Amino acid sequence: MTFDVETIREQFPILKQMIGKYPLVYLDNGATTQKPKAVIDSITDYYTSQNANIHRGVHTLSQNATTAYENAREAIQKHINAKKSYECIFTKGTTDSINLVASSLGKLIKKGDEIIISALEHHSNIVPWQFLVEEKGAVLKVIPMNHAGELDLDVYQNLLSDKTKIVSVTHVSNALGTVNPIKQMIKKAHEFGAYFLVDAAQSLQHFTIDVQDFDCDFMAFSAHKIFGPTGVGVLFGKEDILNELPPYQGGGDMIKTVTFEKTTYNELPHKFEAGTPNIVGGIAFGKAIQWLSKLNLDEVKKYENYLLDYATNEIKTINGVVLYGTAKHKSGVLSFLIDGLHPYDIGTLLNQQGVAVRTGHHCTQPIMDFYNIPGTIRASFSLYNTKADVDAFINALKKAVNMLQ
Repeated sequence: MTFDVETIREQFPILKQMIGKYPLVYLDNGATTQKPKAVIDSITDYYTSQNANIHRGVHTLSQNATTAYENAREAIQKHINAKKSYECIFTKGTTDSINLVASSLGKLIKKGDEIIISALEHHSNIVPWQFLVEEKGAVLKVIPMNHAGELDLDVYQNLLSDKTKIVSVTHVSNALGTVNPIKQMIKKAHEFGAYFLVDAAQSLQHFTIDVQDFDCDFMAFSAHKIFGPTGVGVLFGKEDILNELPPYQGGGDMIKTVTFEKTTYNELPHKFEAGTPNIVGGIAFGKAIQWLSKLNLDEVKKYENYLLDYATNEIKTINGVVLYGTAKHKSGVLSFLIDGLHPYDIGTLLNQQGVAVRTGHHCTQPIMDFYNIPGTIRASFSLYNTKADVDAFINALKKAVNMLQ
């Protein structure tokens, strides 16, 4: 394998720190990824040399900030292969992006219309649709999953009907790592004239996504899970659909003309970007995407799959381990429990040895209810993790188990 992980690690300052007397082993990438120096420097540079509001000023700082912000939008457009940069709407993150679609599309939803999600969804792709169901009298349907954490596509086919208005499904499960056959599912939805929203919060950082190849109508993702800052994300939407939808919020920059009698709305993308945005966040997100785009994502995918396979084989040597999420197609998530031991206790003891993992329901309570468990311990991998990280994690886990049994 030609992937040079040590060169990658050198670009992430936080990975050099110690947790007590132990080197940091960061395996909570499903919650948020760490940031390369190029991204960190872009934030400092903005506030020291560019800081100004955008789209409104004729002075140099405003013009420079506007250019940097729109360059970031174009970098994101190219990375996901959107047709136009204005199909990429800056938001606060995946949650905000999904709420935008649910709110705007909701104005076109009628009583009896149907919305389909899956049993694998994060709460952010459940609750906004429940709001809409309660408000409009629509019907929410759920694609079930099997014990391996795979969706039942036969049931999905049967759920689709002429009443289906939108299908909103995660590309990769944050709790189990399942990679769903999104392209196939989109094609099925379109046969019934339904829109399809892809929650890509857990996928863009792991492999290449082409929205034109997928033919998705919407795609939502967050910067902080793709080596960028918190508080910013993107909603991709097809131009014709975005033009059809009413705005999500009202305010500055999303208008063309305003009188007390009538307001007309701005063109894309500004129509959905009311108010002063997270300017530095957008610029830094662009830097993160540019940084990621320079890597061979096929090599990244192979390397992360190697880490996951290695970690999965190693953890199976520990007595009492129960793995959750054993789908044939997975991305870098290892979710598990140890018989008789509480996940919080394991997580605490791992932290005392420098290993950062996530414990709990991972904002996917329906998944935990399906397995009849309170939560899991989740180790989630990224491109800067190493075989040595996995070894340190497994050794720390064995010590924790011995201490608690």
